[in-house]
Amino acid sequence: VRSRGLPDDHVGPGIDSNMCCGTHVSNLGHLQAIKLLHMESKRGHVLLYYLSGQRVLDYLHNAVDTERKMTKLLSCGPENHPNAVEKLLATQRTLAKANRVQLREIAQLLAHKFLHSEVRESVVCVHREDADIDFMNVLANELVPHGILCLVTVGSDKGAGQFLLAGPDDLVSVLGPK
Repeated sequence: VRSRGLPDDHVGPGIDSNMCCGTHVSNLGHLQAIKLLHMESKRGHVLLYYLSGQRVLDYLHNAVDTERKMTKLLSCGPENHPNAVEKLLATQRTLAKANRVQLREIAQLLAHKFLHSEVRESVVCVHREDADIDFMNVLANELVPHGILCLVTVGSDKGAGQFLLAGPDDLVSVLGPK
């Protein structure tokens, strides 16, 4: 595409001299509005992202709609949205850590229960929907040294999940492939 180029004082390394950006208008008033979004450096050039015309109005409508929804969800004004989200994320991390610790403790308590029951089982099957790989490993690490074969499953009853078969090598090598 050939264009008349940029003025001499706007030419330099990294500036694309291609001014053609699509549809041409006879009057800038036809654009209604222009919103410069951001710039991105790419291979020695700067790409300028922008919206114009009805797209600016659509973008603003979506931004206001999103802001309204966030205000309702976060129960605070738009100026406090970042702080409210940061607090929620910090709380989520704290609760996730507490949940992991509690699941480990549950696994240890289950192992203790199996090891100290009146009738000691040689095979233990446990399913826990809300657990993870750490839960399976803790339970297996507690029981396997005592010669107990463990089948531990975690995950949703109706969806995907994980399982762990651990125990004496001779039993796992026979049962594992099945």
